[in-house]
Amino acid sequence: MIHWNSFSDFIAMGGYGFYVWGSFGLTALIMIVEPIVVVRNRKSTIARLKRQLRAETRNTAE
Repeated sequence: MIHWNSFSDFIAMGGYGFYVWGSFGLTALIMIVEPIVVVRNRKSTIARLKRQLRAETRNTAE
């Protein structure tokens, strides 16, 4: 069992704190940003497909 004498020892993680907390931070950032990017890409793809469908419908009607 790991035991830390103080909160600063916990943050330092035995000298690996930068890597441990950096990894947690990067993972949290990716988990927050990824759904936002997916929603934006989905919206832009749907809008592009609607424009394409309208253009094809106009071309067929002429």
